[in-house]
Amino acid sequence: MSSLTDDRPPSAVELSIGGMTCASCANRIERKLNKLDGVTATVNYATEKAKVTFPEGVDPRTLIAEVEKAGYTAELPAPPSAEGAPQEPRDELRSLRDRLITSVVLAVPVIAMAMIPPLQFTHWQWLSLTLAAPVVVYAGWPFHKAAWTNLRHGAATMDTLVSLGTIAALGWSLWALFFGSAGTPGMTHPFAFTIERTDGSGNIYLEAAAGVTAFILAGRYFEARSKRRAGAALRALLELGAKDVAVLRDGREVRIPSDQLKAGDRFVVRPGEKIATDGVVEEGSSAVDASMLTGESVPVEVRPGDTVTGATVNAGGRLVVRATRVGSDTQLAQMAKLVEDAQTGKAQVQRLADRISGIFVPIVIALAVGTLGFWLGTGDGAGAAFTAAVAVLIIACPCALGLATPTALLVGTGRGAQMGILIKGPEVLESTRTIDTVVLDKTGTVTEGKMTLVDVHLADGEDRDEVLRLAGALEHASEHPIAQAIARGAAERVGELPAPEDFANVEGLGVQGIVDGHAVLVGRPTLLAEWSQHLPVELER
Repeated sequence: MSSLTDDRPPSAVELSIGGMTCASCANRIERKLNKLDGVTATVNYATEKAKVTFPEGVDPRTLIAEVEKAGYTAELPAPPSAEGAPQEPRDELRSLRDRLITSVVLAVPVIAMAMIPPLQFTHWQWLSLTLAAPVVVYAGWPFHKAAWTNLRHGAATMDTLVSLGTIAALGWSLWALFFGSAGTPGMTHPFAFTIERTDGSGNIYLEAAAGVTAFILAGRYFEARSKRRAGAALRALLELGAKDVAVLRDGREVRIPSDQLKAGDRFVVRPGEKIATDGVVEEGSSAVDASMLTGESVPVEVRPGDTVTGATVNAGGRLVVRATRVGSDTQLAQMAKLVEDAQTGKAQVQRLADRISGIFVPIVIALAVGTLGFWLGTGDGAGAAFTAAVAVLIIACPCALGLATPTALLVGTGRGAQMGILIKGPEVLESTRTIDTVVLDKTGTVTEGKMTLVDVHLADGEDRDEVLRLAGALEHASEHPIAQAIARGAAERVGELPAPEDFANVEGLGVQGIVDGHAVLVGRPTLLAEWSQHLPVELER
């Protein structure tokens, strides 16, 4: 491992981690990686990723081997694809959902019979065993498998508690049924508020084993579903981009998938189309709707030499753009990376929860063993001692300790991205509790982000409704955001609008055409001046 002590600049990689089942797993992998010289690692249980910084020249496969030694799997990031975003964990959700449904359907009758004495018919305990055994064995199999894997590597996690507790409860119940008095016909579990010591041989804990399994499976399922929904924010961001693009090859337009676009390619963007990637305008002029990027509802006028951003919409004329940045270098991809980094990072409160969960499990197991020893020492018998030890294991399964914080950060940053709020990192989200002033510099941030007609200013002697009707009719044929605002305002105030004739879009200036026999110009003062229609001083003002 001497190569890890290099003084060369560090490299960074993001590994996909598999096999983690709780926050203490993440804490264990993190400690394992950080023991390597020159390596700094942060493992996030919610996103199942590890951000690792290591000296240049070190083979990342060394890091993967270290993770595998801990009993987990690790993979290097996949090369960028057309989709670009992580796929939904459909298989994991389906498996969890099947196990959860099984556990709930079978556990509810078991809990009901144990808790409601009138339901405890003759031999009810044997029906409880028949229903509870598949819950503990089949539905709880992921916990047992994870516990065994960790045990082989000398580790204990939350799964160890769940597995130990449920198997102990089932095992004790089997002993009580076959070798104790719990299997006697007519045995009941009366509901009482008094505490009476027994040797435990007449008690079964099938409802505890089945109920704990069902509840923790429900937590795992909702956690996985939250992660999938938060991941959808990244997919939604990346899906904003254009799917294909018209590239100029030897003077001809050839449509290709946008992920095949290369830096330096020239491509055509027609009115209403999305700009495929970041670039520089070479031909044409237009208005570009960049509201998805900036929040501003007013379109940006662009001409040759101006830069444009991928996924923004060309609202005016035809543009020829030369691609300057493609793939992961584009502004849209950087936005998605920002969201992903925010989800992968750790807030201070999460680090605290991870540290606690890392030492919690061994302490609980030690307490259970101590409880067993104490009750054996008091001479109350093995049954009472084992009952107390099982109770400690079963109630000490605080999976929410390591789950609540990362899932809250994951969902918060993901939902923010969907709503147009990019959060740079989890520590930023955590520090928002100290905010007392919010400063906004974009109109689109606090408004609908869609322009509306507010007022009409007229030259002397003009009729307001007639001007609105003529302007609205002409603008109705344009896809420009300002034109659409005028058309909507006109339709609301004067009703149905006539269809224009000889409509023409004058790039970067406005539109012209004929409405009900009137020659109509709508646009910038420059366009009006070209037709010798100079504005009166009061209208210019």
